[in-house]
Amino acid sequence: MKSAPAPLAEPWSPAEFEARLRAVGEERYHDTHPFNLRMHSGDLSRDELRSWIVNRFHYQRHIPVKDALITAKLDTAALRRMWLRRIQDHDGQQDGEGGIERWLRLGEAAGVDRETLLGAGSVLPGVRLAVDGYVNFCRLRPALEAVAASLTELSAPDLMRTRIEAFERHYPWIEADGLAYFRTRVSQGRRDSGEALDLVLSWARTRDDQERAVAALRFKCDVLWSLLDAVDQAGRRGQV
Repeated sequence: MKSAPAPLAEPWSPAEFEARLRAVGEERYHDTHPFNLRMHSGDLSRDELRSWIVNRFHYQRHIPVKDALITAKLDTAALRRMWLRRIQDHDGQQDGEGGIERWLRLGEAAGVDRETLLGAGSVLPGVRLAVDGYVNFCRLRPALEAVAASLTELSAPDLMRTRIEAFERHYPWIEADGLAYFRTRVSQGRRDSGEALDLVLSWARTRDDQERAVAALRFKCDVLWSLLDAVDQAGRRGQV
């Protein structure tokens, strides 16, 4: 005689679901990674900081790529327009604008030329693997999970404010104009995370949906952590 199937778990309430999503960032976001702690304490050498700028740029330049993949999954014009703005935020609406341009200027302010950043020859294998993993996740997973993975932005504004203060205090050799990327992302991150959170809360109707959204956010935190692992280990081995 077959046993009766186990009853499906009840969905979390919207408040509990949101709390679980936010808890992922509180527990796993890369603001507590040893490399970021050293950065914000002023303990990085110039070479280490430049290596981070180069390797993080490999992630930055793929943000509009993953957002294009997410945009293609959205089924209304209003949602596509909303997400398309994220691509424009990074690519700009014309040459010389956008977050990628601001990151190139950060590199120049720190003494890294554009050719080095755009050539990507100095990007570490571990960073390439982490970024490829995230882009492929957004390519292959449903819209709910791809959007949920972006919710690391919930923690980004506080990190940006910490980073601005740290750079101004500890790394005055970096020209002040180079910090424009961080300043812009404070407000953009708050707006983007609010929009994405609203979507995830409305889309995830079952416990399975909710658990997959939480798992997606954990995965994204692991991507960011792995990227810093690669940069941190290379610096400690003197490979920067």
